[in-house]
Amino acid sequence: MFTETNLARALRQLCSGGLAVSAGLLAGAAWAQDTTADASLQRVIVTGSSIKRIAAEGALPVQVVTRAQIEQSGVNSVADLIAALPSMQGFTTASASVNGGGGGLQTASIHAIGEGYTLVLLNGRRLAPATSGSTVNLGSIPLAAVERVEVLTDGANTLYGSDAIAGVINFILKKNQTELEISVSGSTPQAKGGGQSTNIGISKGWGNLDGDGFNLMVSAAHDEQRALLASQRSFSKSGVIPFSHEGKAYSFYQLSGNSIPGIATVKYTDASGVANAARFSPDYLATGKCNGLNLYLVERTCRFDYTGAVQDVPGLKRDSATATLNVKLNADTTLFADTLFSRFVNRAQYAPPANGFGIELNSALYAKSIAPYLQRLGIAPASVINATMNLRLADAGGRTDAFRTDAQHLVLGVEGSAKGWDYGVSLTHSVNKASDKADGGYVDLSKFQGLVDSGAFDPFAPPGSAQDTLAPLVLHKVVSRTDSKLDTLSLRGSTELFRLPGGSAQLGLGADATRQSYIYQPDLDFFPGGHPVDARRRNWGSYAELLLPLARQLDLTASTRYDSYSAVSNGMTFDSSGKPAGPAEQGNAASKATYKLALRYHPLENLLLRASYGTGFKVADLTTIVNPLQDGGASKFHACPITNKSDPRYVMCYPGSTEYTILSGGNPFQGEAGLKPEESRQATLGVRFEPGAGLSLGLDWWNVSLSNQIQTLSEDMVFDNPARYDSLFRAYYSPAQKQEVLAAALTPFNLASSRYQGLDWDHSFKTATPWGRLNLNWTGTYMLKSEQAVPGGLTEKNIGRFNSYSNATFRVISRLNAALTLSEAWTHALALNYRSGYTDQTYSSADGSPVIEINADGSAGAFVPIQRRVSSYKTLDWQTRYAPSKALVLTLGVRNLLDTDPPFSIRNAGGGNQSGYDGRYTDPLGRQLYATARYRF
Repeated sequence: MFTETNLARALRQLCSGGLAVSAGLLAGAAWAQDTTADASLQRVIVTGSSIKRIAAEGALPVQVVTRAQIEQSGVNSVADLIAALPSMQGFTTASASVNGGGGGLQTASIHAIGEGYTLVLLNGRRLAPATSGSTVNLGSIPLAAVERVEVLTDGANTLYGSDAIAGVINFILKKNQTELEISVSGSTPQAKGGGQSTNIGISKGWGNLDGDGFNLMVSAAHDEQRALLASQRSFSKSGVIPFSHEGKAYSFYQLSGNSIPGIATVKYTDASGVANAARFSPDYLATGKCNGLNLYLVERTCRFDYTGAVQDVPGLKRDSATATLNVKLNADTTLFADTLFSRFVNRAQYAPPANGFGIELNSALYAKSIAPYLQRLGIAPASVINATMNLRLADAGGRTDAFRTDAQHLVLGVEGSAKGWDYGVSLTHSVNKASDKADGGYVDLSKFQGLVDSGAFDPFAPPGSAQDTLAPLVLHKVVSRTDSKLDTLSLRGSTELFRLPGGSAQLGLGADATRQSYIYQPDLDFFPGGHPVDARRRNWGSYAELLLPLARQLDLTASTRYDSYSAVSNGMTFDSSGKPAGPAEQGNAASKATYKLALRYHPLENLLLRASYGTGFKVADLTTIVNPLQDGGASKFHACPITNKSDPRYVMCYPGSTEYTILSGGNPFQGEAGLKPEESRQATLGVRFEPGAGLSLGLDWWNVSLSNQIQTLSEDMVFDNPARYDSLFRAYYSPAQKQEVLAAALTPFNLASSRYQGLDWDHSFKTATPWGRLNLNWTGTYMLKSEQAVPGGLTEKNIGRFNSYSNATFRVISRLNAALTLSEAWTHALALNYRSGYTDQTYSSADGSPVIEINADGSAGAFVPIQRRVSSYKTLDWQTRYAPSKALVLTLGVRNLLDTDPPFSIRNAGGGNQSGYDGRYTDPLGRQLYATARYRF
């Protein structure tokens, strides 16, 4: 929806000058209830352009979410606001931190291209990333301080450089406010349990920039959301879920092979001399039943249903403060400073610790719990090669990670005009410090091994009697820290050059120099075999943008940029055995010129046509280069990739399907063996048509192609094609199991190419009714292509399916909004949110499948392969807004009005550890009632 009442002015705002971007639609219009705006003629810089121009003539066609629309959305965080835009998918959610590797992050991703390709800015400037690349933790940005959000959904590499291939999200903070404003909001799910949230914000300004020559604006906010336990929702409380498919009865068995009492695995040589293995629960063989809570018998093992012990939504807490100062030095020069301080804590709790350990063949534990059952299993004692145990320390309690992020962001600069130039100079110092604190459940493994060796703890005994024994071992300490810093000096200027038939030609020039550093410090007792990182890199870039109004109805914009990146300075390198090897320069230096052409044609008063074509590039993240090869955790369940029994790696295989070790690391090489920059090509075609009063139709086609893409092969691709990727499987000595295990080494190379293509639309209709003014808005994205090709002719098409990287790309995401304004005081709105269905995680064989067939008599049958669909997801939101005066605004609303549960899924990978649904794409809170009050003094 346009934020101007005059149609012609709105078209000019959508069209004039600059980069013609793919989605020149106001995505926030899906929430819009007030279409009035100030038609100020102030000259401003807009997202996606370096040229300062008249706002009423030249705002770029970016998606804009205003402050009023933010308040009308009903969301309570920046992450939720961005996630609600139809053009967003493929980002990390808070729920992914529940044992899923999210690391406390909440990120953004435009068009499913990826969070590493979406640049997040604050007041037009880069923030220190939470990673060693450019990914920003949205959890550090307070929603209460945001005035508006501008989303550029076309690549803007020529202005911003690397990492803006998918587009840019620019958060604009409040400024030039003098009133004292207080806002309080609260939200609670209707269903019993957690998930309640509270938000308190206060802001105050002093001075008017035009009248007093200065303005100081400060704000502070406290945001909190209580955790929601999986056990508090019927669809997620258990990993054993009966369901039907194509008229047959099945049951989903999302169980863990790490259990309590522990499960033993014995490797031995059979009568023919071939290595084999047997897995069993000694306590079950001794008693004939599974003794413990949430245990299910699978063959001879009692497996643990961990689902009820995890969270659907982790606990979140944010405290923040911002300040913006503007001082007029003279009529043409303004000094400015922006600051942000934020502390964000994502407290994720999940199931008790799961570990695998080796058992010495001459130990008392082996003699007590393994040897007595060998004959019963048909194993000759002399043929045993080794023994291991997999257990879950339930008596230690649920594991808790407190992921804390402290963000500090300071910008100092001056902007003004002189000798016909608009200019700006700024210095940005941005810091993102993060830590992971083990705050319950985790135990000191070295001390635990001593308890087992001494007989003080029996891993094969039922739980409930070892709480006092394990309590002194439970850890409460920080187990990893990261320190990410970004320092940037930026210069820009723009001026009018000469007159053309359509107006003045304008030139924008700019340059920036950046220093990035990333330090990672793991606790080596907690992460045995882990390695610290101390990496840094410098880069500089320069750009030029030329706006040519060729005719009154025709604008051409041409822009170009040159970037240069140094190789990475790594202060902590390691040799192949993991020993420190001193500092070194790793990876390749890189430089690249990119360009963009954009055309805007306005042949009729009610018709706009636009097109753009450009190139971009992206350098590898620091850790993608410098990370040493190390334990990356356990794989999903797979059949052993080694089938040749004479292969020395075969002895490390297990029968059936099991978890193997994944080794991860970077590519530190230089020259041809090292990583090269990724390259991209972006193109857009768009149309905006106003066929009649009150009706506006917008459609944009966009295409992004990536080549030389830096990627690791997916786990599924490697294990499903073991002959092709045989060289990636190797023996790895596990410090926990104290023996060699089979591992797959997944390291990055320039091995992929990707293509993304789709349609964005924005349609709106406004009319008067007997009850008031009605606004209808429909925005959405239709994905045409999302595919990735790797060497060997393998191409993975990702739309509408759960792919080998454990992600789903939705064909359609849309939001339909109807707002009825009864008077200046009263407004009611309904919004329908829609995500299309997709093919669920597919299990092509019985090995590794978590689905069993239910027999006719109701008994459990065998594990079976299966392919099914996840149904579409639709929710309805309602809101009423009452503004009795300009000072007071009261809002009452319901999210998910019909209390729709997330659709059922049998996925067992990707995101967090939730079961029965996918928490990355749906909301487990159900119907939520919220209220907000805002008052200005």
